Amino acid sequence: MATLFESIIAGDVPGRFVWADDLCVAFATIEPTSPGHVLVVPRCPYPKWTDAPAPVAAHLASVAQTIGAAQEDAFGVPRAGMAIAGFDVPHLHLHVIPLRDHTDILLSKAAPAAPAELDEAVAVLRAALVARGNGANVPADPSSAALG
Repeated sequence: MATLFESIIAGDVPGRFVWADDLCVAFATIEPTSPGHVLVVPRCPYPKWTDAPAPVAAHLASVAQTIGAAQEDAFGVPRAGMAIAGFDVPHLHLHVIPLRDHTDILLSKAAPAAPAELDEAVAVLRAALVARGNGANVPADPSSAALG
């Protein structure tokens, strides 16, 4: 049975994508801790972080760092944070979160966001990624994980 994230990547469940490459995608979580909170998710459904081959884990961390730098620009925050938990969906994912203060990293404070808020945050983050020279990895259609 496919995980929720496999269904989002396949387009069977709606998603708001900010990144796509051969190994992973990044899309907005519907329950952010702060505006611009995204998930970096490998296309292959490793159940947890420790199951991923080292090169895949390194790639996910690199993409998360790139997105985090764009979040700092896009949302005017002093830093971006990353968390790995994975209890809700058994498919490895990295939370990349714009941090105004230390409480924004607390996944327990995640709450549903309105679709318009998610759309706005994704648009701002996608523009920041393009401005930082990562346009080749920003999907043309924000609702699709398709490559270039």
